[in-house]
Amino acid sequence: MDSKKYRPTNILTKREREVFELLVQDKTTKEIAEQLFISEKTVRNHISNTIQKLQVKGRSQAVVELIRLGEIQL
Repeated sequence: MDSKKYRPTNILTKREREVFELLVQDKTTKEIAEQLFISEKTVRNHISNTIQKLQVKGRSQAVVELIRLGEIQL
């Protein structure tokens, strides 16, 4: 196994990844909620949980960090 490609766990849950993939497409909280059939509050909770996991200060910093970690792509 190539150790460079080995990542023990993904940081994001499947749903958190879906939310951030839509967020980087410039979707609003409302649009993300409608597309994923969840409430706006749930969208905000997923974003908040991710921000806490990454220990960053906001959505934009979370996006930058997730791209850096290879969790999401632009």
